[in-house]
Amino acid sequence: MRIGSLEFDFPVVQAALSGYSDAGMRRVARLCGAPYALDEVVLDKLIVQKGRAQRRRLSIAADDHPIGGQLMGSDPEQFGPAARELVAAGFDVVDINFGCPVPKVLGRCRGGFLLSVPATALEIIARVRDAVPVHIPVTVKMRRGLDDTPASRDNFFEIFDGAFARGVASVTVHGRTVEQRYVGRSRWEFLAEVKRHAGSRTVLGSGDLFSAADVLAMMRQTGVDGVTVARGAIGNPWIFQECRALWAGQPLPDPPTLFEQRAVIREHYATAMQIYGAKQGSRIMRKFGIKYARLHPESVVVRDAFVAVANESDWQAVLDQWYSIDTPGRCVSGAEMDETCTAA
Repeated sequence: MRIGSLEFDFPVVQAALSGYSDAGMRRVARLCGAPYALDEVVLDKLIVQKGRAQRRRLSIAADDHPIGGQLMGSDPEQFGPAARELVAAGFDVVDINFGCPVPKVLGRCRGGFLLSVPATALEIIARVRDAVPVHIPVTVKMRRGLDDTPASRDNFFEIFDGAFARGVASVTVHGRTVEQRYVGRSRWEFLAEVKRHAGSRTVLGSGDLFSAADVLAMMRQTGVDGVTVARGAIGNPWIFQECRALWAGQPLPDPPTLFEQRAVIREHYATAMQIYGAKQGSRIMRKFGIKYARLHPESVVVRDAFVAVANESDWQAVLDQWYSIDTPGRCVSGAEMDETCTAA
């Protein structure tokens, strides 16, 4: 799979996830086989404001490449300067978010709202493309429309075609509307239609990918060039190595053993401590611990133990108690992953 000047050995990547896809989540995704990962979505104005928050947002580890930085906002004039800041910080790709369905985002005319105003969306794309060097790919994340009206469909294709005409390298399409948020089925048949329409242009699919089997099914059924795994990767970075196995025609690997889980959880936790410090890091890692617990044979008890952690010693105590014997991990169905993932 190619995205502009970047070539990947595998077409399954980690999506941008607000509140989740920080350096810790990206690190373990890469350890488990993700060839590319996107940072959390960030407001354009926060990237251009000097200060501690900007420095944290723009800090990238040497082994955290290739990485995409995803921008969201409403004012086209702010996107160009923000994109330049991302490139100066070392981001390999600039991604533009036209898909976020959260009500407070829509109310501020950001994210998925921009699918209703093609002229503004296309101006944003043009400003970002003009602002960054030609070798830096610019990409776009979209949903299939604001809703299911004919006007929304027309707006989608106007933005989709206009984005490529203005030089974007790829477009990721989520099979739900903005109005749906995460309710109801992602329409993979729409992704197939979009890919037929796109021809040789690079299209990535998104939506309802909670297992390696889901990923391979989407690619077979839709013909998309690649996929972005979002909520299905929270607490389950092993989905990438499972996808690699199925892609190579190999059997699905067994779930990670408890020692394999412990090693990845420790790596994730150590990265969180480096970024946030002990107090904030322990709090942030709770939400990941809850998701990791799904793969433990005693998933409910372990989940409750992670919920109760308040500091680093509590965290270590959970690992010492529940991950000290190397037994097989639990096989979790895609349906169960779907029910327990609630990321925005």
